[in-house]
Amino acid sequence: QVQLVESGGGLVQPGGSLRLSCAASGRIESIYTMGWYRQAPGKQRESVAGITSGGSTNYGDSVKGRFTISRDNANNTVYLQMNSLKPEDTAVYYCNAVLRVTLTSTRRKYWGQGTQVTVSS
Repeated sequence: QVQLVESGGGLVQPGGSLRLSCAASGRIESIYTMGWYRQAPGKQRESVAGITSGGSTNYGDSVKGRFTISRDNANNTVYLQMNSLKPEDTAVYYCNAVLRVTLTSTRRKYWGQGTQVTVSS
């Protein structure tokens, strides 16, 4: 059983910072890409940032220059450093990981339960 558990969400004022963490645990052979999505009320889920096992990153246009994704491969953890937060960043943030549970299994994407980020004065 694979679990992804996010932490670090909360309430922050505009211009502030938060750091999200997501740890993957359970039976894991290899983790390939890890990333963050978000979903605001009434909107579709959108990609925020992704990172490969080799460290290559990509970002959504709305967060470029403000958010930084990183990962600790030894601990199967991905981070999202969010700076210069805006009210429009308010959403539930979900982490995901594409991984293989055994050497012979197919790759599959797993999701965390989400953590609320609210940017408001």
